[in-house]
Amino acid sequence: MTLKAVPVIDISPFLKGTPAGKQKVAAEVGRACRDIGFLVITGHGVPEALIQQTYDTAKAFFDLPEEEKMKVERPSPDQVRGYSPLMGEGLAYSLDDKTPPDLKESFSIGPTNVPAGAPYYTGPEAGPHFAPNVWPASPSLLKPVWTEYFHAMENLSAQLMAMFAMALDLPEDFFEDKIDKHISMLRALNYPDQNTPPEPGQMRAGAHSDYGSLTIVRQEEAPGGLEVLNDDGEWVPAKPVPGAFVVNIGDLMMQWTNDTWKSTMHRVVNPPRDKALGSRRISLVFFHQPNYDAMVTCLDSCHDENRPIKYAPISSGDHLKSKFVKQTSVEAA
Repeated sequence: MTLKAVPVIDISPFLKGTPAGKQKVAAEVGRACRDIGFLVITGHGVPEALIQQTYDTAKAFFDLPEEEKMKVERPSPDQVRGYSPLMGEGLAYSLDDKTPPDLKESFSIGPTNVPAGAPYYTGPEAGPHFAPNVWPASPSLLKPVWTEYFHAMENLSAQLMAMFAMALDLPEDFFEDKIDKHISMLRALNYPDQNTPPEPGQMRAGAHSDYGSLTIVRQEEAPGGLEVLNDDGEWVPAKPVPGAFVVNIGDLMMQWTNDTWKSTMHRVVNPPRDKALGSRRISLVFFHQPNYDAMVTCLDSCHDENRPIKYAPISSGDHLKSKFVKQTSVEAA
């Protein structure tokens, strides 16, 4: 039976390393990726204290006056670093759906341990993927806390990619050399109280699919949250589970698997008008993206004479750039 709701999966048996535990978790993860493209993971091992510190520093930043936040505004549309103000993006634009801009603001960082002067990271082929991060002066703890959280998400993503490999009948280390110089992004999203009604068609985050290999989200319990489109065309909630992360695959992983796995449409809906005040929520989102030169070609286990290859090969970096330029085109609209 195809999953119609987002499953909760304890991944600790995989992390403990027993063959039986790994196989069990990989099978559950693979089914979720195939049926609905979303899962909620518990037993992930990321310290709750670190998660709370990351929330606290994000909230302190978003509570700054607008002129202070604009001092670390994103340098350019293709450089995903720094602050993006309220209604500065429209996620639905990535699917050519020209809805009003999203009711959120964000702060983003990229890889934090870039080797100085190494050609892979600084050459013209690298483009903006390893551009310096833009750090605010306040709060002072934001840089060290976010750096530690970014590393925790790197490690968790690598474990998830190992689960993906096993679920796809590949060697557990299949993806390792494709993600060892990844171009991922950590982003905090602030969805403020809605003092005035949204425009027609306007949401906290418009319906979209994610772009890369996988996304890890930590969300708060508040009115107006994440919803996922299932196979029956129904929007179902991905409700916050205490201590858990929401994980979903992106377009690149769907392409890698020849559509065997689903990069599912999702959105962040507005709160009901009678709960619009007091509905503020902050989400921590880690967008995992393979090395910019990793070529995404159909996996051997995902095509045969009855399942021809659907996509031409593309590099991870080119795929990401094509999507993000559309997302940020709202600024010029």
